[in-house]
Amino acid sequence: MTARASVPPRQRARNRIIILLQRMGLSFGPMHLLTVQGRRSGLPRTTPVAPVVVDGTCYILQAYPESDWVKNARAAGHGVLVRGRRARQVELVELPEEERGRVLREFPVQNPRGVGAFVRNGLVDSGSPEHFEAAAARCPVFRVVPRPR
Repeated sequence: MTARASVPPRQRARNRIIILLQRMGLSFGPMHLLTVQGRRSGLPRTTPVAPVVVDGTCYILQAYPESDWVKNARAAGHGVLVRGRRARQVELVELPEEERGRVLREFPVQNPRGVGAFVRNGLVDSGSPEHFEAAAARCPVFRVVPRPR
């Protein structure tokens, strides 16, 4: 199974709408905004994400493994996670492949509406937890750790 390299134009348009609504203070569903420093420009880059919570720990995963925010998160190692008007500084720690499966299994359970993006771009065949777990080699997962002030 081959995954798309980047976010398609229609998804980028949806992301802009979600960002606008979140910045207006209208949070909905599981959506948060993640802002990380651009690896080339140094400018803040914001993208919507749907965190997954497993055993009290927050994780962020991506349906588009080669997306810019993933590359920026790897380079910066930290960012700002926002929900509505609440913002928190966080460290972003990428999990090794062998630790991703248990987090990936939770995604279709906690965010069934987000499954479509993973199926459309070729990361998984269906929304089953088993298919998500099997995508561990192709799907980046970051542990979100509160950053000391």
